[in-house]
Amino acid sequence: MQREVIEWFEAEGRDLPWRRPGFTPWGSLVSEFMLQQTPVARVLPKLDEWLKRWPTPAALAADSPGEAVRAWDKLGYPRRALWLHACAVAIVERFDGQVPGEVDDLLSLPGVGPYTARAIAVFAFGAHEPVVDTNIRRVIARHEKGLADEGAPREKQDLADMDALLPHSDRSPIFNQAVMELGALVCTSKSPACAACPIASTCAWRAAGYPDNSSGTKPKQKKYEGSDRQARGAILAVLRSAGHSVTKEDVDQAWGEPVQRDRALASLITDGLVIVVADDTFALPD
Repeated sequence: MQREVIEWFEAEGRDLPWRRPGFTPWGSLVSEFMLQQTPVARVLPKLDEWLKRWPTPAALAADSPGEAVRAWDKLGYPRRALWLHACAVAIVERFDGQVPGEVDDLLSLPGVGPYTARAIAVFAFGAHEPVVDTNIRRVIARHEKGLADEGAPREKQDLADMDALLPHSDRSPIFNQAVMELGALVCTSKSPACAACPIASTCAWRAAGYPDNSSGTKPKQKKYEGSDRQARGAILAVLRSAGHSVTKEDVDQAWGEPVQRDRALASLITDGLVIVVADDTFALPD
């Protein structure tokens, strides 16, 4: 399985910036932040912009968090921009401006959780660690367990499942990446392309006749249209485009429903994405 998946990946894997020789650990960290809940196609142009503007942690740390939020634009979940800025500051202050390579050190950085820490350690530094995302869990559920889908995440079990499959060699990072790519391109959630799968012949789910079973309840994604998240985005769009502080009247024009608008504005202030500079005057953080 290891050999077949790696050979498939080397022939069919996408040419993505973070897979190219010479891509920096800082670039890997930025890409991992951006890829959280955002499709690759939307990340690619924004990642290029960010790394040209802020090629190192020190460059971003020297700028304001408000500029990070402004540059984040429409990637969604803008608190990631604040965390990324705080992460850059911490790297400068605690790691001499160099992204650390150890999982525990990475976990100590603001906004870096278990998945991101392992992904950076493995893909940027070649560590022998299991990295597990939804795509990997789906491949394991189907190929190893004969289940139709990956079910809800179970971190300890998911990591153990992937760790059991890793090669005991320096090929473990590429295998981890290859399984992830297999789930993204071939073993997809709704339309798996089993004819193109390099490990279809040993797949337990296929051998069982593709039963309509499940490994557990999958969390449902909340609707975006009309949500507080959309209201927050509309308010932030006004602040980004203004380039300066805005009045409450400007904010009011961003979203029509007053109760939801005020709730969204209050949550943005609580999250540090918007600051109050005077009575009924607001700006991005400085």
